[in-house]
Amino acid sequence: MEHVTLSNGVKMPILGYGVYQVTKEECEKCVLDALKVGYRAIDTAQSYFNEEEVGNAIAKSGIPREEIFLTTKVWVEHYGYENARKSVEESMRKLKTDYLDLVLLHQPFADAYGAYRALEEMYEEGKIRAIGISNFYVDRMVDFASFNRIKPMVNQVETHIFNQQRELKEWADKYGIQMEAWAPFGEGRGGTFDNPVITGIAEKYGKTPAQIMLRWHIQRGVVVIPKSTHIERMEENFNVFDFSISDEDMAEIAKLDKAQSSFFSHQDPKMVEWFVNMVEERKKNHDSSRENKNW
Repeated sequence: MEHVTLSNGVKMPILGYGVYQVTKEECEKCVLDALKVGYRAIDTAQSYFNEEEVGNAIAKSGIPREEIFLTTKVWVEHYGYENARKSVEESMRKLKTDYLDLVLLHQPFADAYGAYRALEEMYEEGKIRAIGISNFYVDRMVDFASFNRIKPMVNQVETHIFNQQRELKEWADKYGIQMEAWAPFGEGRGGTFDNPVITGIAEKYGKTPAQIMLRWHIQRGVVVIPKSTHIERMEENFNVFDFSISDEDMAEIAKLDKAQSSFFSHQDPKMVEWFVNMVEERKKNHDSSRENKNW
């Protein structure tokens, strides 16, 4: 396994296993499979609702905790200093661990500064080994790096062959922030797996399109966390360290960049409203659930 070294000296595997959209019912088995294949970085989040299952799998795996790089993310409804701190402590309880390797702020909204202050303190207390952000566009990333005591060490963003985030990568490198791809395949949107440039290069190297895309990210110095619920795909995604893509082929892939999101824009006011409404709806459901329990 290859590693990147974060700005504070912490080593992070460049390839991990992500559990976004892995259901509670299948998550424990999937994480156990991933660990069996050889993955030693697991990425989850409060908003994925599967932290407990990830924790169960790590506990059952028998692998020493210090050999696993464990990431979670604070959701928007837990922003603000007090709420963020409590939510991270709750995440640690669910994950059955007394420290986390990386904690990210999941979205660039609400009281992100207050939430980040909680991460800074927990980092200084040794409860978190590295802190960072997710989905922060280049302007917000530079803002955060400039006006907080501790620079974010990671920014997990949408980046894939059709949205290569070249400007963000340039500024991330300038500020010592590690870029990480939450959808290294773009979830297949726009035909990433069937793109003729990718399939042609895959045939040339005797690899699959997925392996070419992961290797492309890795050679750019981008951390990847592909998700699959099938152990055969996990193995395929893991076997990307026995070859290198030539400079010429890297340049061909670079030409595929459309420099636009395949999902949504955080700068679209309608999308911001959607996040606001989702947070409000979840708050109502949470309050309603508590009232029912008290009753």
